[in-house]
Amino acid sequence: MASSLSSLTLFFFIFSLQLLFLSSTLSTSRHHHPTHHPQSPPFTVPLIHVDSGKNLTKFQRLQRGVMRGNLRLERLVNNMMASLSVDSSSKVTSPVHAGNGEFLMNLAIGTPPETYSAIMDTGSDLIWTQCKPCTKCFDAPTPVFDPKKSSSFSKVSCSNSLCKALPTWDCAADGCEYLYSYGDYSSTQGILAKETFTFDKVTVPELGFGCGEDNEGSGFDQGGGLVGLGRGPLSLVSQLKRSKFSYCLTSIDDDDPSSSANPTSTLVMGSLATQFSNDSVVTTPLLKNPSQPSFYYLSLQGISVGKVDLAIKKSSFAINADGSGGMIIDSGTTITYLEESAFDLVKKEFVSQTKLKVDSSDSTGLELCFELPENDGSGEMKIEIPKMVFHFEGGRLDLPGENYMIGDLNAGVVCLAMGSSSGVSIFGNIQQQNMMVVHDLEKEMLSFIPTKCDQL
Repeated sequence: MASSLSSLTLFFFIFSLQLLFLSSTLSTSRHHHPTHHPQSPPFTVPLIHVDSGKNLTKFQRLQRGVMRGNLRLERLVNNMMASLSVDSSSKVTSPVHAGNGEFLMNLAIGTPPETYSAIMDTGSDLIWTQCKPCTKCFDAPTPVFDPKKSSSFSKVSCSNSLCKALPTWDCAADGCEYLYSYGDYSSTQGILAKETFTFDKVTVPELGFGCGEDNEGSGFDQGGGLVGLGRGPLSLVSQLKRSKFSYCLTSIDDDDPSSSANPTSTLVMGSLATQFSNDSVVTTPLLKNPSQPSFYYLSLQGISVGKVDLAIKKSSFAINADGSGGMIIDSGTTITYLEESAFDLVKKEFVSQTKLKVDSSDSTGLELCFELPENDGSGEMKIEIPKMVFHFEGGRLDLPGENYMIGDLNAGVVCLAMGSSSGVSIFGNIQQQNMMVVHDLEKEMLSFIPTKCDQL
């Protein structure tokens, strides 16, 4: 019989930063509106975490990500609820776009190509960058794109299907003018255009993008723009006519502050060449929410902690008739957020099964932490925590310990990397680390494949 506990090993390094390493075993049990340019070959793009190279410990990175994630969740929920209340009589809702994110990708725009960094966002569709002449542009690590210096730049007409796919647009002398807003009240405004983009030496001509001349709000200054990977016709996935895309996110442990060569996560556009054995793959349907068409929703049916199947109501993770609820899988949110009543059951069971004292200092920003025992001087300490399994429709995902428990020796705590929410649940990127997350849009399925992402 399989054990209901995971073993976590803590290593103490006297002359290095104090990090907590968690080890556990992993057990396994739409169609888009394409553009008219030819399909590009598959390509791979490195992804850099927004906090990479900032000399932060793992726990500091977690805390910074939680702060961003809490704000992202709050604004998403507020916007979703506002759109539902305004349009409740007509039963028509306004889509919400996530905006910002946790990972950056490098790309080149124009002819000759100019290199830019952009935020990868699976919660929105539009591809855009800041453009001259800027009426309002934020400071970014890469220059503002100048369309006059590119021979391949062209404006999109108002009759183009991409223009009509925009949530807000107007026809002007310059062509299709757009306004694209995000859940955090930030926005980009400018001209919809087509341009040659280069991703890891693969050139894609006539890719529709927003040439943003008025860009405001917070969260975008890590890059010079954003690449939307959502489900709508404006996204990179749709315009490339991709039936599959994947990403593989390295462990939060892997960004060693003492190293100058941090391993990178990976985005794969197209089919994977590597074959995986079926017994290591968890596959579940991708659901659609007509009210929020950009997001990828999953069917989460239950959660187990240790040997206990939690008594979570089936409605807790269901997409409601008004478009609220459901569970989004999101690369741009750090921790997982569960509907409040479900999280309360998870929290209660962890407290019951974990043989550690609950930390009541409320200093970490996380909702459940435990005090670590005193180090005995041996250099390492093993802690047993309950196994955690997410029961998705079609398969059970047995999470490795490091994908849900993260600690800090300086603070003397180990914490559950999850929180509570209302209105929508989110499956965050800590829970997805060291897995190839494959989106199969033709079959409308998503697969989790255990992978050493730093070895790709």
